[in-house]
Amino acid sequence: MAFEVKHLQKKFGEKQAVEDLSFELREPGVYALLGTNGAGKSTSIRMMLGILSRDHGEVLLNGEDFDTRKVNVGYLAEERGLYPKYPIMDQLLYFASLKGLSTDTAMERIKYWGERLQVTEYLFPERKKGKKFKPTLADQLSKGNQQKIQLMAALISEPEFLILDEPLSGLDPVNTDLFKSVIHEEIDKKKYIIMSSHQMPVIEEFCEDITILNRGKAVVHGNLNEIKKSYGRVNLFVKCDEEISDTISALGIKVVNDTPAGIQLRVNDESEARNLLKQLTDTNKTIVRFELREPSLHEIFIESVGGAVEDNTPDTSVEPMEEVVSE
Repeated sequence: MAFEVKHLQKKFGEKQAVEDLSFELREPGVYALLGTNGAGKSTSIRMMLGILSRDHGEVLLNGEDFDTRKVNVGYLAEERGLYPKYPIMDQLLYFASLKGLSTDTAMERIKYWGERLQVTEYLFPERKKGKKFKPTLADQLSKGNQQKIQLMAALISEPEFLILDEPLSGLDPVNTDLFKSVIHEEIDKKKYIIMSSHQMPVIEEFCEDITILNRGKAVVHGNLNEIKKSYGRVNLFVKCDEEISDTISALGIKVVNDTPAGIQLRVNDESEARNLLKQLTDTNKTIVRFELREPSLHEIFIESVGGAVEDNTPDTSVEPMEEVVSE
């Protein structure tokens, strides 16, 4: 199966939201769309799904138009997509029916995913004697648990194609690890997955091929390992027990950051790093750490979009894991 996006374009008034986006997914795996807020990630995804019309371009599966009515697609949207005042069980059964699942099959899968995502108590709340039974409504759940229900809705039909738009946004560390384990399971099942995110460690964990968008335009695209190799090993981190600033300055090496943990440098090539290492050993400096590496995806991202980005640190603020449902 080959999934192809060719020359997608979209304008909103005078604003070019997406400009000539092209990429392909030739085999099972995860393709990443990266970008700052407003870079065009979600707009691109909505055009692929047919939620938004395209000004220009094609989305193809095996050479034919990608039609979500013919392909089993699971979609986890970035924004909350649940009806806040409706029971979550009714919503899941409704979403399952849209995918052609029988009630029995849907209930079987809801039970499985309820246990897997640790939300069974909200899907099957205890009925207490003498009290009127009240099903759990979506707005009675924490944001993290609402995200779990949305992930269930995306996976309930056992889709062959998954689109995950900022799947880990707003999750606490425990639920982040839970979502990651589910995504790894879907990868092991040889699913085709498109993931949008601005969390660089998440992309490096899951994705082999990427596109970085800046103001709607692809500024970097291709295999992540090959992209890193093209930059070369130019990032050097050094820590010595002794002061080495004079040695670094004498060799004309650029200091990126000088911290108590060590000095981050940018060299022109590996020979420059070797020369510094020789100078340090020849002068009997105690080397605690000397690491020469390719740039991280975070560094490539910052360079590609010109540094004007939002905080890329994953959200680790802890929200309540559970909220009590009123009787």
